[in-house]
Amino acid sequence: MQFGIFTVGDVTTDPTTGRTPTEGERVKAMVALARKAEEVGLDVFATGEHHNRPFVPSSPTTLLGYIAARTERLILSTSTTLITTNDPVKIAEDYAMLQHLADGRVDLMMGRGNTGPVYPWFGKDIRDGIDLAIENYALLRRLWREDVVDWEGRFRTPLKGFTSTPRPLDGVPPFVWHGSIRSPEIAEQAAYYGDGFFHNNIFWPADHTKRMIDLYRTRYAHYGHGTAEQAIVGLGGQVYMRPRSQDAVREFRPFFDHSPLMGGGISMEEYMAQTPLTVGTPDQVIEKTLGFRRYAGDYQRQLFIVDGGGVPLDSALEQIELLGEKVVPVLREEFAAARPAGVPEAPIHPTLLAARAQ
Repeated sequence: MQFGIFTVGDVTTDPTTGRTPTEGERVKAMVALARKAEEVGLDVFATGEHHNRPFVPSSPTTLLGYIAARTERLILSTSTTLITTNDPVKIAEDYAMLQHLADGRVDLMMGRGNTGPVYPWFGKDIRDGIDLAIENYALLRRLWREDVVDWEGRFRTPLKGFTSTPRPLDGVPPFVWHGSIRSPEIAEQAAYYGDGFFHNNIFWPADHTKRMIDLYRTRYAHYGHGTAEQAIVGLGGQVYMRPRSQDAVREFRPFFDHSPLMGGGISMEEYMAQTPLTVGTPDQVIEKTLGFRRYAGDYQRQLFIVDGGGVPLDSALEQIELLGEKVVPVLREEFAAARPAGVPEAPIHPTLLAARAQ
């Protein structure tokens, strides 16, 4: 079981102080979060990809390459790589380069993006979002697995005798998760290829998450990659912790109330009851996270967001400290003890390389 953090890299005003970090401060803060994650023993750091304000991570491989040089063990991932508006050739080459720089500590999550105006900035139409995701990923897989590619499709110029460079490290492409919160077509795509499915369920109720994961697991088995229980699943979560739950609730409530995604509707308490958001003690985070298995089954990756919505860097670093010291060690033990025989761990470069050699 892998545990880690992800960030969307939003530049948001802290509602408790009225201060807004600069873009440069926010970029450096993401690096600090990643280094702290490795320091406390977490497994994964993932960054989003956005090309619109108020977000700053427009170049995930630049950020992750910088972090790769300052870490030794951390898996470097994305919480979205835009398979719709990015050229598959550029994705193939950028992430292969990152693989080499990071000695294989790389995977990525394909996503469509949820901001309509971004599509025409890159010459695309959001109404083609699903078709772009399907066609572009099919090409990306070939670019990583075939030394010479001849290809013609709907959305980009044809390729003739093309070789992407550098080739994937050891001839093994990075493992791919497909991220979606509402599109069954993407769950189907992940299942078809035997890839991972990441349901970033931080804003969604458990019954919706269960339906999406059940669909993916059923189709994964249908395509002959293994049993439904052996499918590779990841989940998102959001936490804010203090030793006393009253303090956590009091401190986080302004961030919740001012959030354009969470605030302005139901209360924070109702929101926590319906979604993975956990504001309370480390023990409450443990209890809530272990409960995800009731509707998701035994899964392979759990990522938490700790820095969104204006939460200042020092508070986010404190959350990572608590995850590393109080939460994740217990979750590792509990998940391992309950994991049925035959349910695999999340693929990493050494295991993918070993599987290819068999």
